[in-house]
Amino acid sequence: MMAIINNVSSPALPQNKGSFELTYWRNCKAKEGTLSNSHYQYFYTEHFGFPLDFYAGKRILDIGCGPRGSLEWATMAQCRVGLDPLAGYYSELGINNHQMLYVAAPSEAIPFPSDYFDVVCSFNSLDHVDNLDKAIAEMIRVVRPSGVFLLLTDLNHNPTPTEPITFSWDIVERFKGGLTLLMERHFEKSAPGMYESIRRAVPYDKSNPAPRYGVLSALFRK
Repeated sequence: MMAIINNVSSPALPQNKGSFELTYWRNCKAKEGTLSNSHYQYFYTEHFGFPLDFYAGKRILDIGCGPRGSLEWATMAQCRVGLDPLAGYYSELGINNHQMLYVAAPSEAIPFPSDYFDVVCSFNSLDHVDNLDKAIAEMIRVVRPSGVFLLLTDLNHNPTPTEPITFSWDIVERFKGGLTLLMERHFEKSAPGMYESIRRAVPYDKSNPAPRYGVLSALFRK
């Protein structure tokens, strides 16, 4: 059954950041009724080239998971954990109906042992952190040797209350101290959402000097 571990209470976040994030999710819930999660399986499998049975018996961690149930598809996994500082508030958004484990903690202090997870991912969450160096170090720490790290993120955007961190394509260099880069793809932000932009797969035109959003997809191994 789903459980919440309140390792770090959600109010520890900067108040405006947490309230903006919760308002966003409440609006999504009001619009959708039940928050959908059917799109996640594609990105864990086909997008990164993994068959579904790759995840059989594995421990999976989704950093900054949100309340949609991003790992509900992974019924073959040994454990599936969603980490989010606001997880303690997500019961109002329907997570009590999920089978994955939610842990309320920031990415800068992941409450799991080193080398614990076979798969760690950050989908649309790396620019939400408060301390980028600490968050990256923690993500690398909890990947087991020969495990993989999956990264999908927007780049080159102006900071916002919920996305205070901004970076460019060289963000992959920050992971190379502990991980080996296996695959890297650059896309234009060709749709309002990051996920739909990746599905459209419009290559980023680096001959165009205009400053603009981009979308990075990167696969690493430890």
